[in-house]
Amino acid sequence: MKLYTAKHGSGENVIVGFHGWSGDHTTFDPLIKYIPAGTTFYSVDLPGSGKTPPPKQWDINEFVSYVAEDVLTFSKRSITLVGSCSGALLCLFVAKYLASRKQLERLNQLVLIDPFAYLPWYFKVFVAPQMGKIGWYAYYSTFANPIGRWLTNLSLWKRRTDDANLTSSFAAVNHQATYRYLKLLSEAGGAEQFAGLSLPIEIVYGENTFAAVKASVLRWKKILPQSNCYVLKATGHLPIEEATTELANILFQSVRL
Repeated sequence: MKLYTAKHGSGENVIVGFHGWSGDHTTFDPLIKYIPAGTTFYSVDLPGSGKTPPPKQWDINEFVSYVAEDVLTFSKRSITLVGSCSGALLCLFVAKYLASRKQLERLNQLVLIDPFAYLPWYFKVFVAPQMGKIGWYAYYSTFANPIGRWLTNLSLWKRRTDDANLTSSFAAVNHQATYRYLKLLSEAGGAEQFAGLSLPIEIVYGENTFAAVKASVLRWKKILPQSNCYVLKATGHLPIEEATTELANILFQSVRL
C-alpha cells in the first residue's frame, strides 16, 4: 500500500509525520514554515485517513507493515519519526517492527507528541466488546454529529486553548475507518511491548493535556528510560496548533543534533 504523502522542504535530514486519530497529512501544516534548511518533512495520510484508502484487513501487524515499508522508501538515510497522539503510538510500532527485522538503524529517533500509553475509559467505551452496536452509536453521536462534536469540544475546554478545537477534524473523516482504527488500537496490546527499544526518544506534551497523557508520560519514562521529556506551558492536547513555535524548536533542534 502506498501512503498519500505531502513533501515539504528538501535535504538529507528526513522527518516523517504520523497524524493522530481523525487527523490527516495536514495535521503538521503549522510546522511547515519552521522546517530548517537541509531538512525534508514528509507528512502522510495513514491507512483509512485522508487520501489513503483503508487497509484490506484491520490487523495491527499488517497496518504497521504497510506504514513501515512505505516509509523506508522515503530515504536511504536514517529517518526521524514524529507522531501526534495515536500517531506517537504508531511511531513505536514501526520502531518495534524494524527492530524485529534488525533494521532499527533506519530510524534516527522518535518524537512523541502528547502520547497515550493506554486507551482511556472514555475512548474504550466506544469499542468495548460488551457494548456491541451501542458503542458505534455512541461514537457516531459524539463525533459524527455536529452537535455532538460541539458539545464534546465545549466540555474539553480545560484540555485546549481557546482557539483550539479537539473535534473539528472529525467533520470530514471516513467514520467507519476512524472507528475501526480506534478498535484496532484497543486490540494492539500494552505499552510494555516497546520496552527495550534502543533509540533516542523525545516526548513532548501539554501542561493542560488529559490526565491520562500525563500518567502515560510517567509510564513511558519507566518503559523507555532514555526518553527526554518536555512540557509545554499553557498548552493542551494539541501542541502542534497551540504551541507551534515551542514545539518546532524542540523538534527541529533535536533533528539537527
